[in-house]
Amino acid sequence: MKVKICGVTTPADAGLAVDLGADFIGLNFYRPSPRWIDVDEAAHIRRRIGDRARAVGIFVDPTREELDTIDRKVGLDYIQFSGDESPGLVAEFSDRAIRVRRVGGATPDAIPEEDCWAVLIDRAHAHLYGGSGESWDYAAAAELVRSPAGDGEPRRLFIAGGVRPGNVAEVAAAVPGAYAVDTCSGVESAPGRKDRGKLERLFANLRAGAAR
Repeated sequence: MKVKICGVTTPADAGLAVDLGADFIGLNFYRPSPRWIDVDEAAHIRRRIGDRARAVGIFVDPTREELDTIDRKVGLDYIQFSGDESPGLVAEFSDRAIRVRRVGGATPDAIPEEDCWAVLIDRAHAHLYGGSGESWDYAAAAELVRSPAGDGEPRRLFIAGGVRPGNVAEVAAAVPGAYAVDTCSGVESAPGRKDRGKLERLFANLRAGAAR
């Protein structure tokens, strides 16, 4: 199972996460977020991780000009649509779009279909667009991995919301076949500041769980 470390704000944190095994680094371009990052610093992080991990731009209802400008200047690998973006906009980036769907206490039986590379399931929050640290019934997402077209190809599913060192192995086991786990506040000492000890435990616990 792959790992996405989201809300990274410094090259040092990005380098540490990738050294420990992160496959994706999330860069937040939603200004109200405490993990917002400017384009120049994001580009610095992108250069720091090189080809060792993939850079994911996190957006909430961006203008097309904003999206295109940041995408070009930073050199993003994937675009995460975390707001109420239109299916048409998402489809324009279909081969590298990660579409966020939020749930309450449990996951719905189905999620709306869109033309995207992957779907990220997160816990719904009254005010936040992610990073709340609130867990949910992860096992309820197991059926969502199945191909919506019934062609045998599993859906790429990112599991987010309350993922942290203490439960990452259980989350992975609860959703067999999920493509990745996604964590943000679960590995922080403060918003936007990753904690070395928590990152180390997250990867150690995930690997230990996979070995069982």
